[in-house]
Amino acid sequence: MKGFYTPRNHPIRWLLIHWFRTDARDLPWRRTRDPYAIWVSETMLQQTRVEQCIPYFERFMAAFPTVHALAEATLDRVLKVWEGLGYYTRARNLHRAAQIIAHDRHGNFPRDVEGWQALPGVGRYTAGAVTSIAFDVCAPVLDGNVKRVLTRVFNIAEPPDDARVEQRLWELAASLASRHPHPGEFNQALMELGAQTCLPAAPRCPTCPAWHYCKARLLGIQDHLPVSKPKKSVPHYDIVVAAIKKRGRYLIGKRPLSGLLGGLWEFPGGKVQPGESHEQALQRELKEELGITIKVGKLLAVVNHAYSHFKVTLHVFQCCHLSGKPRPNIHTELRWAAPREFSELAFPKANLKFLPLL
Repeated sequence: MKGFYTPRNHPIRWLLIHWFRTDARDLPWRRTRDPYAIWVSETMLQQTRVEQCIPYFERFMAAFPTVHALAEATLDRVLKVWEGLGYYTRARNLHRAAQIIAHDRHGNFPRDVEGWQALPGVGRYTAGAVTSIAFDVCAPVLDGNVKRVLTRVFNIAEPPDDARVEQRLWELAASLASRHPHPGEFNQALMELGAQTCLPAAPRCPTCPAWHYCKARLLGIQDHLPVSKPKKSVPHYDIVVAAIKKRGRYLIGKRPLSGLLGGLWEFPGGKVQPGESHEQALQRELKEELGITIKVGKLLAVVNHAYSHFKVTLHVFQCCHLSGKPRPNIHTELRWAAPREFSELAFPKANLKFLPLL
């Protein structure tokens, strides 16, 4: 990063504000300064596209219009409203933090970055976004869109996810937001520019308000920045799933709160080991997982699903319970649920893909 500097009075500080006020998208969370609504939106927008987020945000705010409403709701209800948005740790942390604000802080939201970062699940980015937008605190933000804008405008030809480079980007973002009279608008403008104009591929440079000040554009290398680290291969797993029906009800288990998909209900099953048939894998998994023996019936569905770091193919089989009383082992709770109850329970998105068949 030779020659890299921190321009406190760079022209984009005002150019982006003017552009944002005329060209920004009309998004529901931009119509308010309510810290609760802004916090919910920023939590949802982590690893989620804006277009996907909007209906979930509106549904969530309708179900829990205030931090007190969220705090008093059961976790099962929160997860059900969140269902399908993924990364359920966000929902669990949001619920726990709401309880802290409502009960320990008597409904008073933190007004500084440190106060927000003391809450479960709130990192530096979310704390900066909420405090700057809701309270005009001169706090920086740095998400994927902002990283892309800054690496191009200032021609940073090193991977932005490198710890040293990322720290320097935080310093740059902080300098740009420092003593700005409209830090929330400026931060939103940076994020909006990355989302709408400074795109990962084929950036729309002619429409960019920073056109004359973008070093990468002046050098003709905007398509080559930011520099990416080599991607790791994504593992794939074959999973067998048992739809065990008994007197019109299906056996499901609740995942422990810690770990992937914590607190959600699922149909029992597990990974296929090398050399196993699907039927053998399912019989072994249910013996280990529930302590029961089953008869594996017909294949009901094959479902492909991608998580952030791996992919799965679910092979869903209709099964009959032969012997043994189901007992929770990896689950915190088991229950026999009728299909009409599925709409009240939160399931992983992969399970949602085959529920209509049941």
